[in-house]
Amino acid sequence: MQLEILSTSPDETMNIAQYIGHCLQKGDVLTLDGELGAGKTHFTKGIALALEIKEVVNSPTFTIIKEYTGVLPLYHMDVYRLEEEEAEELGIEEYLEGEGVCVIEWADKIKNLLPIDRLEITIKRMSETDRSIHLNAVGKRFNGLCKELQKNENFSD
Repeated sequence: MQLEILSTSPDETMNIAQYIGHCLQKGDVLTLDGELGAGKTHFTKGIALALEIKEVVNSPTFTIIKEYTGVLPLYHMDVYRLEEEEAEELGIEEYLEGEGVCVIEWADKIKNLLPIDRLEITIKRMSETDRSIHLNAVGKRFNGLCKELQKNENFSD
């Protein structure tokens, strides 16, 4: 299932991410795509809030993986600079099969390592404050979440 949500402010984007974050379970994988400045890290901050993470969440661009502790561990990854074999050497698959939630920026670089069930999120910058958030439920796990978001009047276009 696919769904597109228009966010008209950073707060609204944060609320959408928090809503999704409250629905996450151990082993869930979310991919985040979008140009620089689209709001990928901001979106991840909303997920972190839902997971009750107290630490400051920032971009893992140079560290590749940042781990945060909350009601579920959050593994925030930026794999832009990795080739698939490098990702395997780093043990990315262990995170994907682990006890927490993985949020992966630029996940197309490691697409062959991704699980069948995942939520692909693409954020497009429409203006200074407006964002188009496209959700694609791959596999069955996230179909229900997309349907709930579609029904939720706070997020309908």
